[in-house]
Amino acid sequence: MQTVIETQELCKVYGQRRAVDGVELHVPEGCVYGFIGPNGAGKSTTMKMLLGLVHPTAGRVCLLGQPMTERNRLALLRQTGSLIESPSGYPHLTGEENLQVVADLKGVPRKDIDRVLEIVDLAGDRRRKVGQYSLGMRQRLGIAMALLGSPRLLILDEPTNGLDPAGIQEMRDLLVHMPERTGATVLVSSHLLGEMEQMAEQVGIIDHGKMLFEGPLQALQRHSRGSYRLRVLQPQKAVPALQARGVPAKFAKGALTLPPLPDAALAAAVQAVADAGAGVVELTAHTRSLEEIFLSLTQTREVK
Repeated sequence: MQTVIETQELCKVYGQRRAVDGVELHVPEGCVYGFIGPNGAGKSTTMKMLLGLVHPTAGRVCLLGQPMTERNRLALLRQTGSLIESPSGYPHLTGEENLQVVADLKGVPRKDIDRVLEIVDLAGDRRRKVGQYSLGMRQRLGIAMALLGSPRLLILDEPTNGLDPAGIQEMRDLLVHMPERTGATVLVSSHLLGEMEQMAEQVGIIDHGKMLFEGPLQALQRHSRGSYRLRVLQPQKAVPALQARGVPAKFAKGALTLPPLPDAALAAAVQAVADAGAGVVELTAHTRSLEEIFLSLTQTREVK
């Protein structure tokens, strides 16, 4: 499968601080790629280097199968749409008028405006002044601007930042279907792992400028599994049954804590507890938080 973004040992140094430190991204064509990390991790700086807005200290960027150079940068960026930081727009103009300005600047026929307004669900608000738009509507207008000219790649920096739950849901629904509706590959950043779990197929995790993980979402979900809390009526019967299967368990605060287990091993362990007459009441999975995953990845450096 072709990669639409590939970086090699990408670095950016500001004084003594390495904002981006040897980042290697591999974004497959036709997917939604979630670029995840806490605020200040290096996501925005990396995205700006992909767009040529910040010059790398070291390393190189390949977009759409070509190494980016000063000679071909503009040609590659004509096939790339982006929304970095806050969406721009003139509040005294309507949504349609803002898109006309951007279309003229891009050299895109104005008839493309109808198409992008439909994609972002703003066709009914095209004649409202942008100053009357909600933040979610302004974000969607920014994406409409990025979609003008049918780019092959969309780069979106924290598009759900500051949105209310309804706005986040609208943005999530929009982005998850973007590749099939437009043919564009989407690189979207966020500091919220749960948000990316609902829209991304591939993910990359960055912290302190370093990539900690890159791969399919399923691999990250397996790594994010934490312990299990098993509540039983008679723990004195449950513990020996678990130990007989080689499953360590600790009893505290009225429940047993089991380590992370594959599904088949977990099912067998719970069945053994039930067969021992311990009286299974409840099984609760603990999913590691983003911070816990970061800590785990920092210690192991790879997902197994």
